[in-house]
Amino acid sequence: MGESTSDYLVNAIGPVPAVLLGFIAFVAAMIIQLRAGRYVAWRYWLAVVMVGVFGTMCADVLHVGFGVSYLVSSTFYAAALAAVFLTWHKIEKTLSIHAVDTPRREIFYWLAVISTFALGTALGDMVAYTFHLGYFGSAVIFAVIILIPALGYRFGFNSILAFWFAYVMTRPLGASVADWLGKPQDASGLGLGAGWVALVLTILIAIFVACLTATGRDIQERGSHVRVGEEIDSN
Repeated sequence: MGESTSDYLVNAIGPVPAVLLGFIAFVAAMIIQLRAGRYVAWRYWLAVVMVGVFGTMCADVLHVGFGVSYLVSSTFYAAALAAVFLTWHKIEKTLSIHAVDTPRREIFYWLAVISTFALGTALGDMVAYTFHLGYFGSAVIFAVIILIPALGYRFGFNSILAFWFAYVMTRPLGASVADWLGKPQDASGLGLGAGWVALVLTILIAIFVACLTATGRDIQERGSHVRVGEEIDSN
């Protein structure tokens, strides 16, 4: 949804207004989320959606606005993500999402998420453009790669590593699928249009969030996660 919404806004109102609008919406969503003090489905997923849109713009600005190659931008965002993880782990001694229970840990979490989205966008475009595999080929590759943590977890793969591996891969997979659906046929897409793809995916997200809100299945009970010290010892 972030990829298709970003593409639609850039073409509809222009790159500069789109980026400014994306930044304002991103900041507003983060303020709403950080002020909540607890997990609320619509607040959290609003923040994720805005990170998706603005993270896409961050990756695209480097390439389109400054002429930075996708290989260089992918390397840059990978280094940024690694720096976030290293700093987070050095200070908090854990990277588990189940231990994101303080304001500082939540800030680290969101820094990781936006770095992940920017990295994933650059990776998807690199495979599609630089490696000349097209959007569908890129989607297939990342669909296969995302099976690695899913299968590895079944055979004792570290759960935290598996989670973040999968989280990183969801972005290039989703972006490649969105581009394949929305881009014109002469650009290896199906030509459905970024606006329609963004609208349909937004509706689906709204439905899923409404279901989570109604069922409460995503609510983690207090004390249900492994304590940080135990987690470190087990890893």
